[in-house]
Amino acid sequence: MNLKQYQRDRLLSDRRVIEEINRHLWIESEKAGYDIGFEKAKEDWLVNFSKAWMQYHFPERQTSQRKSKDASRPSQKSTVKRRRAKSYMR
Repeated sequence: MNLKQYQRDRLLSDRRVIEEINRHLWIESEKAGYDIGFEKAKEDWLVNFSKAWMQYHFPERQTSQRKSKDASRPSQKSTVKRRRAKSYMR
């Protein structure tokens, strides 16, 4: 999944993302046995790891997107009966 350009630019302005890409650069360069370069490491990190990184660091953004998607879907009633919790505070 490719990120749109403005999302990529916004993500790349975060210092933590640059640190993650530099860490990825080091790991992948060690695997390859030579310096793969920042651009290649950046593209690889954005394609393979940015979505998981954003879900971890911005969970509220993910839940708000899910709510808006759920609102656009037609509601379906669940056939599973839910058990009511017993109250021990009587």
